[in-house]
Amino acid sequence: MLNDIFNILLPQMCILGFIILQLILSMLISPRYYRYARLVSVIGISLSIILLSAVQTEPQYFAFKNSLMSDCYTSLFHFLILVCGFFAALLTRNLVKTIKGRAYTFHVILLTAIFGAMNIVSANDFVTLFVSIELLSFSTYFLIASAKGYHSKEASFKYLLTSAVSSGVFLFGVSYMYGITGSVNLSDIYEIISSREPSVMYSIASILIILGLISKLAVFPFANWIIDVYKGCESSILAFLSTVPKLALFGIVCRLMVFPLGAGFELTFVIALLSLLTAFWANTYAVRENNVKVIFACSASANASYALLAASLVSVYNLSTVIFYLMCYVFMNIAVFAFLNIYGDKKPLSVNDFKGIFYNNHGLTGAYALAVIALAGFPITSGFIAKIYLFSAIANSGLIFVPFLLALLILTVAALYYYLKILIPLFKECDKNTEMCALKPVFSQKFVLVIMVAAILIMGIFPERFIELCRFIAYNI
Repeated sequence: MLNDIFNILLPQMCILGFIILQLILSMLISPRYYRYARLVSVIGISLSIILLSAVQTEPQYFAFKNSLMSDCYTSLFHFLILVCGFFAALLTRNLVKTIKGRAYTFHVILLTAIFGAMNIVSANDFVTLFVSIELLSFSTYFLIASAKGYHSKEASFKYLLTSAVSSGVFLFGVSYMYGITGSVNLSDIYEIISSREPSVMYSIASILIILGLISKLAVFPFANWIIDVYKGCESSILAFLSTVPKLALFGIVCRLMVFPLGAGFELTFVIALLSLLTAFWANTYAVRENNVKVIFACSASANASYALLAASLVSVYNLSTVIFYLMCYVFMNIAVFAFLNIYGDKKPLSVNDFKGIFYNNHGLTGAYALAVIALAGFPITSGFIAKIYLFSAIANSGLIFVPFLLALLILTVAALYYYLKILIPLFKECDKNTEMCALKPVFSQKFVLVIMVAAILIMGIFPERFIELCRFIAYNI
């Protein structure tokens, strides 16, 4: 029993220990030493990554009456969550300077969100899953509202309302599933459903559960919140928000669709249809926008829809493509928000504000341009490989999904317009009076941007090892 708990909760316990440490420091340390809050979080996340390497992944481990589990699948997602949390914490320098005395409290919330995200992936019953989702959601509310100003508070409130509705939908689905199977444990539900024909009520419960989860991924018609949240958020929070919650939610959604909720075709059709509608909404909305953060919000929604469509077509091959797509996607997002963090989150952030910046900041602007190119899916980058791999998985799923694939391909090509709208002003003539012409990044900001761009190139030029890893994880889920 102790060995099972060790293999499941060791990295999470490290994060929990540093949450308690930050709380103690917030009471004992003078507010003028606020700069150390970021250092403590970075050390805590780094130790968790090291401890994660000591966790055994085979066979599957269960603890607390099978409510938590650990295997190679959960370990990979834990690693990605911790890595994204590490880089997001490095980018919080500007925000910490703004909030000063509240820096320790802010990092308590940041670590709590990471703790909740890791437990979401490890959850093996709906009660544990719901508690972990709410822990992540409540932490996210306060992270969004941490920046000064009206917009961040408005964004936090809108996200709270959307999350409340999605939690209600999720709980309705769980209550119906419990009524059908008499259990909230995912393993037990899978065994019960495998032994009999799925009923109409099972399909309804499955759809409600997944809808409650994917609404937090900004899937149509629950997608409008992402526009306001991205507008009101500071860039380091967006680096976190666009990666860690998405990894956690995709981690559990893929597991649910492969095992306890994947018995009915109705769920696949509903999710595929919503994914296509989301891609259409996000790409058409972004075309007419000039606010950079809104464009990246639409990009986040569109990319989530691509991965969700592949995940809905339940197969081991499709699951491996989704994992690889997520690995590529999170690094691209951190890179673009690292550049916006260097800029300083001035508002409004229009594409024309970046006019001519390349001529005075070749390296930084080139790295940013490469990250945007990767999001667009141009060759040599990981974004290109990820999209090719994802679309090939959809094409191999059957003739019935070919129309969905064709529609996604058209929308992906249309999305090039707004990515180019971000890129073209970078290389225009610069007005020497604009402050954009002189960026002054600190080491941590440059470090994050360079590492992320290097990862984008390495995964794009040498994708074989990463794809093999994703296939191994998918086959052993």
